[in-house]
Amino acid sequence: MQQNRDGERNLLRLSGLFSLLIFLTSSSLIAQSFEDFKHTQSSAYAHYRDARDKEFSNYLHSSWKEYYSQKEKSLYEKKKPKNIYSTVPRKIKSVGPLVNIILQKNITPKKPSFIKKIRKDISFSFFGQYVTLDMDSSIKNAMFYPHNQNGIVSFFDLLAHSGYDDTLSEILKRSDELLLNDWGRYLLVQRVAQEIYKQKDEQKLYTWFMLNKMGYDVKVGLSQKHIVLMHYSKKTIYSTPSYIFNKKRYYVLNAYTQKSLPRVYTYSQNYPKATKDLDLSLTHLPNFKKNLYSKTLSFKRFGVSYPITYDYDKNLIDFMATYPQADYATYFNAAFSSDAYLQIAESIKRYIDGKKASVAINFVLHFVQKSFKYESDQSQFGREKVMFAYETLYYNSSDCEDRAILFAFLVKKLFHIGVVGVKYKNHMTVGLNIPMQGDRVKYARHSYVIADPTYIDANIGQSMPEYKYKKPEQFILLNH
Repeated sequence: MQQNRDGERNLLRLSGLFSLLIFLTSSSLIAQSFEDFKHTQSSAYAHYRDARDKEFSNYLHSSWKEYYSQKEKSLYEKKKPKNIYSTVPRKIKSVGPLVNIILQKNITPKKPSFIKKIRKDISFSFFGQYVTLDMDSSIKNAMFYPHNQNGIVSFFDLLAHSGYDDTLSEILKRSDELLLNDWGRYLLVQRVAQEIYKQKDEQKLYTWFMLNKMGYDVKVGLSQKHIVLMHYSKKTIYSTPSYIFNKKRYYVLNAYTQKSLPRVYTYSQNYPKATKDLDLSLTHLPNFKKNLYSKTLSFKRFGVSYPITYDYDKNLIDFMATYPQADYATYFNAAFSSDAYLQIAESIKRYIDGKKASVAINFVLHFVQKSFKYESDQSQFGREKVMFAYETLYYNSSDCEDRAILFAFLVKKLFHIGVVGVKYKNHMTVGLNIPMQGDRVKYARHSYVIADPTYIDANIGQSMPEYKYKKPEQFILLNH
């Protein structure tokens, strides 16, 4: 019995000591709780190279919804005419000040220095420019599997844990060296993705991940077990299916010219701080390696032939050919090759210097009217395609809007006058803010005389008969 009592006393003593130990340990844990908790969280986030990724990964696991694609918008309500008007050529009245075109030589941008670097993980040609990049080998392990929401989250998580940031830094550096706009940056990231992955779905997921990291508002979704990549744009991108999330329109660029798409299963929240829209403005040309070809355009006026020779850069032409259907302001205000402009301007200068302004501007109008064959986009490309002014110089055929964009650029640059694009339901022409008689339109309290680059042999002030008394539906002001 005594042994039992001693055992009980020892057990109670041990129990007290154990309780004291628990109390002391608990007190110690409480004292350290905030610091330890912060440290633990920091360690957890360390698995992600960017703290935003943990938050976004958790969000991607949440419930997704189905969204319906929006009807694509067309630039024209009516089809453009298959044939165009011509009129009897007449000499224009010689009025205005004498013209003396002054040309300033432009300094050619310094070529990218990174082309000298050789040993890299990725190397490819990008519009004639040799591009090399470093890459974390673990990136190749990312797979879109299974083909559902979990597969997207899994792909995102693997990239988020990889050393993607070195490649991202180099992409941004190459973009700056090549003077790429938003569209060029997208194409560069897409090209990198094609070098890493064979599957298109994985290429789209990588592009989505990297563009989000670059601050662009881009989403992915699922449609028929495949990835849909969607870009936010403030401006309308025509002939391109889109989806609307939170009152913002996102375009499926690789579905350009498709009428519509199936429902997409996706999320609505942005990747944190990825708010930039895709801006298709081309305010400066990319700094690619030149791939020059020579071309001569020629037209006749009253039996006299006027040849104009210039060089065009096929790498720039190829870049412009990738563009989706942007709004007209993008084309009318786009940059133009300084070298090609100087060559054209020098030829035009020989023909018009010393002439009155009306004759000089009219000469440029006839150059654009008669140097190209007229052909609708549907006939030439099988789809609607607005050309940049530089592209029109490359193709042998063009339609009304292409000629309007080229003519507007040339007269604005050569004569420094006010110019607007004048759009009707199925036609595009140009208005000039100059004191000449003829058919006119009003825009923003200014009067513009019509100069139609598609009405063959027409002078400044002559509208096509079909549009002479019609009200334009849109004006496009030139800023440059």
